[in-house]
Amino acid sequence: MENSKPIESNNLKVIKDELGYEALMCKKYTECSSQCTDEQLKKVCTDAGNVHKQNFSELKSYLDSHQ
Repeated sequence: MENSKPIESNNLKVIKDELGYEALMCKKYTECSSQCTDEQLKKVCTDAGNVHKQNFSELKSYLDSHQ
């Protein structure tokens, strides 16, 4: 993807905050999954962790493409 105009500082702060939230949620769901004994609940937690990991990766790629 071609670099477009730089990200404004207020938007950059929002993206960085979201990166932190996504990283935290991924960590929390992964930890929760490792402690679950019920296989269905373990899968729900694993899937949720994967969604947050993907969200983090997409936000990071977006941020990297604008630097």
